[in-house]
Amino acid sequence: MGIHTGNQLRSAGTGNDVAVVHNKLVRTDIIYWLDRKHNDPHENAFFDLMDSFVKHLNSTCYTGITGYEFHYTLYDFYKRHLDQFRSNQSRQYSMIIYLNGDWQETDGGELCIYHAGYDQRVTPIGGKSVFFKSSELEHEVLFTNKPRMSITGWLKRDVGQYGQ
Repeated sequence: MGIHTGNQLRSAGTGNDVAVVHNKLVRTDIIYWLDRKHNDPHENAFFDLMDSFVKHLNSTCYTGITGYEFHYTLYDFYKRHLDQFRSNQSRQYSMIIYLNGDWQETDGGELCIYHAGYDQRVTPIGGKSVFFKSSELEHEVLFTNKPRMSITGWLKRDVGQYGQ
């Protein structure tokens, strides 16, 4: 039984810890957190890949990544936002891996990334990945016309009380 048919996806909110707000005018996605404790062979293979990726980033780019968190996400839309929390700056990099087969332009659901001076739209075609700095790029998920699935997550670094 899949996570979607097993009713394991839960409504997502904005904010973190006790400051989570569920506002359907801001986002309507449902999520399922990935965890090695699930002992799912597909999730564990994904985590093995992420462990290798983090090791590569740390050894070549000196990123200091110490952990990560990922979830499956089924989107309708998510308004413009940054991924790094104001109260916790541990999220350093955002990563999205699209799981949608046979996606058409008319299906909508693009990721819109707001750069200085222009907007970039990324079509959520299966197998495509997006990676960016969590504190720097505002982005949103535009309205979708059919189910849009991804693995979404953040590479994290332990930060001091001043975020350094």
